[in-house]
Amino acid sequence: MYQRAGKVAYKADLKNSISLDRHLAHPHTFYKCIHIAGTNGKGSTSHMLASVLQEAGYKVGLYTSPHLKDFRERIRVNGEMCSEQFVVDFVNRNTSFFKDHQLSFFEMTVGMAFQYFKEQKVDVAVIETGLGGRLDSTNIITPIVTAITNIDKDHTAILGNTYLKIAAEKAGIIKSTIPIVIGETRDHLKKLFKEKATSLNSPIYFIDHRTSRQATDLKGDYQASNVRVVEKVIELLRKEGFTISSAVLKSGLLKVARNTNLRGRYDIISETPKTILDTAHNVAGIRLLINQIKAENYQELHIVLGMVSDKDATSVIKLLPKTAFYYISKPDIPRGMEIEVLGNHLNSFQLNFESFDTINEAFKTAQERASKEDVILATGSTFVVAEII
Repeated sequence: MYQRAGKVAYKADLKNSISLDRHLAHPHTFYKCIHIAGTNGKGSTSHMLASVLQEAGYKVGLYTSPHLKDFRERIRVNGEMCSEQFVVDFVNRNTSFFKDHQLSFFEMTVGMAFQYFKEQKVDVAVIETGLGGRLDSTNIITPIVTAITNIDKDHTAILGNTYLKIAAEKAGIIKSTIPIVIGETRDHLKKLFKEKATSLNSPIYFIDHRTSRQATDLKGDYQASNVRVVEKVIELLRKEGFTISSAVLKSGLLKVARNTNLRGRYDIISETPKTILDTAHNVAGIRLLINQIKAENYQELHIVLGMVSDKDATSVIKLLPKTAFYYISKPDIPRGMEIEVLGNHLNSFQLNFESFDTINEAFKTAQERASKEDVILATGSTFVVAEII
């Protein structure tokens, strides 16, 4: 499984996804789809869109990845996870096909989601890409609107080690004549998206991040750009015949966590001491997160940190505050970065830390040591947040 093992479990073509789709009789053609890609923010954006559409009275499928605690978090309808029985029945019904075609975990899961949304008779499904876009298993759909939140360096071993290469992979979700919304601001990347959209006769809309935007219940100033992408997508959906009033848009953005059960995005789980869980794990995500933390009032900052071994640890760690104390451990997955390796990275930047056998032991110790005027932050990987939750 890519989530646990990394690159060795990644399949860089759509052949299996297309075969499974044919085997299931093309379930995604029974409802309208919205397709979301991007390095950071695509999960938050997808949840915001689902929440607004729910508020408007639509039956909404939401496919996202990875999950934090329960596999079924990936497949929701109006915020509710699919049933365990559906997962069991789907796998039992299709086991021989999976084995014969050697499908990956992600390929199976995408097919499962598309089938569930068909059986649940959803009106619309918000589909988040897993990795990249062009060769992502979700990229067999023909959406009514697509969006790309931003571009940064992540999964470089698979997507390429330059912004332009990564952007080209994300641009792979742009479909002929289908409108595309772009949250990215850098001119050379915008040029790439515009050329791709023009070649496909696809209307393209770039977000002006200087404009005001609606409020959302998702914490963190870094959600501002995601909200603006959502606002533009909603505007385009209205042109597609969706009835979404301004009041519904406002209400949906303020009820994202309640409507969709999103966790792990500047997720404040305690106020004394203030304790924040955030799944930021790459340079862009950590930079935004640390800027937000600087706006908090506290005496001491305690950071519970774990990473996976295929991330650019040096570039991430040099952004971390020097005055914090770090509680480090290895996330409990094969991809987890060994404690000694992470410790060496922290030593190279002269950061103060202590090592622990497990993430939860690190977190518990931070809780014991922090005073009520302090802040505890757990971050560095989705899997750090998952273990704590």
